[in-house]
Amino acid sequence: MRAIIIGAGIAGCVTGMELHQRGFDVQIYESVREIAPLGVGINILPHAMAVLDGIGIMEILVPLGVRTAELIFFNQFGQLIWREPRGVAAGYPVPQLSVHRGTLQMMLFDEVRRRLGLQAVTTAHQLMSFTAGDARTRPTVTLENRMTGELVTDRADLVIGADGIHSTVRKAFYPDEGLPNWSGNLLWRSTTITKAFLSGRSMFMAGHLPHKFVAYPITEPDADGNQVINWIAELRGTEPLRGREDWNKKVEKSIFADRFKDWRFDWLDVADLIERGGDVFEFPMVDRDPLPAWTFGRTTLLGDAAHPMFPIGSNGASQAILDGHAIAEAIVSHSDLDDALRAYEEARRAATTRIVMSNRQHGPERVLDMANDRAPNGFERVADVFAAGELEEISNSYKQVAGFSRPTN
Repeated sequence: MRAIIIGAGIAGCVTGMELHQRGFDVQIYESVREIAPLGVGINILPHAMAVLDGIGIMEILVPLGVRTAELIFFNQFGQLIWREPRGVAAGYPVPQLSVHRGTLQMMLFDEVRRRLGLQAVTTAHQLMSFTAGDARTRPTVTLENRMTGELVTDRADLVIGADGIHSTVRKAFYPDEGLPNWSGNLLWRSTTITKAFLSGRSMFMAGHLPHKFVAYPITEPDADGNQVINWIAELRGTEPLRGREDWNKKVEKSIFADRFKDWRFDWLDVADLIERGGDVFEFPMVDRDPLPAWTFGRTTLLGDAAHPMFPIGSNGASQAILDGHAIAEAIVSHSDLDDALRAYEEARRAATTRIVMSNRQHGPERVLDMANDRAPNGFERVADVFAAGELEEISNSYKQVAGFSRPTN
């Protein structure tokens, strides 16, 4: 069986390797001319790491990042709200990993070409049109070579749209959908090289919506004890979002830094971290409404093309990785491709819809808002703010929604 994947991002590369491992002939088309290590930090949750382990990626990837050991919530005064172990420290057989998105992307891209062959990934080819196909007619894609302008036609048994939040495949199925939904919040993301804070494997979130700061290391300490710290500052936008967002938009720190000038905790000087950071990229917090269907004929959606979600709970890339495994497993488990695609969609569409909707309610991060609502001037004891077991219940509930509940003995 032959599959065409549109998009060579994290979702497309993982799906390509999942299918290849099961004997599929895979061709991946990517619109950009050259894959580059763009972006900042990213988190991969344990259930997604297990998928990467299954295709022999985990051992390659883990040395490139940091095995996250804990997630901690603080209020804007640096007072502890909730702390929980993560990854191996929480009893999972595989780690939760924090890594630079560009490092992950390049590793996956290189590994796809090594395993599938250089010819299996074609860059600088923009999807122009396609036919979805059915049981009698194979789906057909028409792409434009962005270097020459030449139109190229290809056919396969299956076409997978893994082409991101502005998916051309999705737009063909839902032409009137328009631009993504903007929450009204803006994220400013960057990295800073500095001494390790807390455990050196800690991810923390501080403040409350819409005045929040997140940071975690994405490299192990060097000989001098320095790590690359990924950080995100979040505030409410002051102007309407106009047109398509630019994921590579660089801005000056002065836009937001003043709002964090007093954030100096015993264990980290947030204002200094921002000041010493590198280039800052501005991201609007956007998602799309869940779809009633992903699959049309022999063409389906996957990853952000299927279920873009707010960056809450470290779920975006993790859910895309789970999609890639699910579709490959469904195909090998069903003799009929239409049945397989139905099984894939039934398993993943409902699951990801729950996460999209939960993230709109801030997922596990709502404990920050609750702390601010109940104790806006801080507290002496968190037990005076939250009822016994309340914080643990919120955490466990989101893990169940996201599909990575803590293992039990």
